[in-house]
Amino acid sequence: MGFKMGIVGLPNVGKSTLFNALTRTASAQAANFPFCTIEPNVGEVAVPDARLNRLAGIANSRQIIPTRMTFVDIAGLVKGASQGEGLGNQFLANIREVDAIAHVLRCFEDGDVTHVEGRVDPVADAETIDTELMLADIESIEKRLQNIVRKVRGGDKEAVQQERLMKAALEALEDGRPARVVEVDEEDAKAWRMLQLLSTKPVLYVCNVGEDDAADGNALSARVAELAAQQGNAHVVISARIEEEISQLEPEEASLFLEEMGLSEAGLDRLIRAGYELLHLETYFTVGPKEARAWTIRSGTTAPRAAGVIHGDFEKGFIRAETVAYEEFVSHGGEAAAKEAGKMRSEGKSYIVKDGDVLHFLFNT
Repeated sequence: MGFKMGIVGLPNVGKSTLFNALTRTASAQAANFPFCTIEPNVGEVAVPDARLNRLAGIANSRQIIPTRMTFVDIAGLVKGASQGEGLGNQFLANIREVDAIAHVLRCFEDGDVTHVEGRVDPVADAETIDTELMLADIESIEKRLQNIVRKVRGGDKEAVQQERLMKAALEALEDGRPARVVEVDEEDAKAWRMLQLLSTKPVLYVCNVGEDDAADGNALSARVAELAAQQGNAHVVISARIEEEISQLEPEEASLFLEEMGLSEAGLDRLIRAGYELLHLETYFTVGPKEARAWTIRSGTTAPRAAGVIHGDFEKGFIRAETVAYEEFVSHGGEAAAKEAGKMRSEGKSYIVKDGDVLHFLFNT
């Protein structure tokens, strides 16, 4: 189950620097888990999770395989992208293919780096991209509403549902609000997703600050934090230059460098984790002597569907899941001891997998 986050931003905000750091980090991780660069602008990185290493140590696992997230470096955007300016059409097409948007905002002053608008204002930059996405959605909805007129008049239930949802989205968009603010009932959720509106994508604002502000941010990143809070979006403070330097160092050197900079962890780790949380993702584990592996699921996933992440046959032939909570696995020193202590449970098809569950699936072939 792959999850994609698109990295977007105006020119000269540090987007490419950040992506290059991500891909270098991914390449360095390649020895530890299957990695491939699908295209020059796509990279996969491990989701940092200290629990996995702990589980592997207890089980003496020969291999550690973390779960992964895909980042896509999307073509730089300029004002007018919704009308095809710059690489507008390519930009909008790429946005449709990702699950969420990491919007890199320039939160640093540097006279040697020209801003496309001639000023440093991250909130205005955020509004530029938000506006282009909303304008593209308005144009898309207006065209689709025209195309389904006959079906609606004929009483086609699917068309009537689509019209109702598109009109709700259009009302918000014309009021200057993204489509993600529209409240959608469970019965409409699938049809709503099928609309593929750009402004429904969750947004993570990435405040790219100078090296001196990497630990605590600055006045510019504080303004972005306020914007994110107002919108119900997330934000993270990061210095792309520092991350680029770290990505070229060996692990021990990187740790020393971070310590010297007054940072407890790499900003990329926080970025990846924030993206994971933004998409409401969770992790469960499979642990044994051969490998300790993390698997990604959406919050609220049932045991059969979680099994299907490993292989479709696991979901089709699901019988039950045997599970131990991470804390119990660790505190008892492994699966066997946790089982003896009565901490292993047998769960059926309705069980909702919890973050940190260590699972074994029983299934019919």
